[in-house]
Amino acid sequence: MTQTRIAADVTGLILSGGRGSRMDNADKGLQLLDGVPLAQRVLARLAPQVGHVAISANRNLDEYGRFGVPVWPDDMPDYAGPLAGLQAGLARCNTRYLSTVPCDSPFLPLDLIERLMQALVSSSADLAYAVTDGDDEKELRAHPVFALMRADLLPLLTAYLQSGGRKVRAWQATLNSVAVHFPDGAAFRNINSRDDLRALEGERA
Repeated sequence: MTQTRIAADVTGLILSGGRGSRMDNADKGLQLLDGVPLAQRVLARLAPQVGHVAISANRNLDEYGRFGVPVWPDDMPDYAGPLAGLQAGLARCNTRYLSTVPCDSPFLPLDLIERLMQALVSSSADLAYAVTDGDDEKELRAHPVFALMRADLLPLLTAYLQSGGRKVRAWQATLNSVAVHFPDGAAFRNINSRDDLRALEGERA
């Protein structure tokens, strides 16, 4: 499958719909790194890898709309978590596959979608997600929201949510999922708090 075909078949969804509780309830995707919103940085790295991009957000919709892509709020109420954003994305996705990335990881790999797709297709899987080396050499660290999945998984996700399930990894465990190893753990660095943001800006100063 060529890179062009991969892009045409995939809608990328930037997950920005959380409460931002570790960011003093601020909207994480709109926090600035070197003057640029985190979600906009993620968009710049994801967009060349996919055919379409949308943002999952539940507040500041007009601000996200200025990035020039569709903004999709959750269909479930009360900030039900990343799976609610994923559900909204699957419900609106018009491509064969949907990929998800978090809004607070501005260094995501530029070959993320290509490598996830290769693994998904070769394994005939429902879903592929990223893993990197963990602190223990014998363990891998999962990054479940860096994922690519078939868009026809919507009924399975809806049923899981209706049963009260909310955990991403637990839902993925119910599917034929494949882990894809990426050697550069720093590419998956995420900005969870204002301290994380200040530390990163200090490193880049």
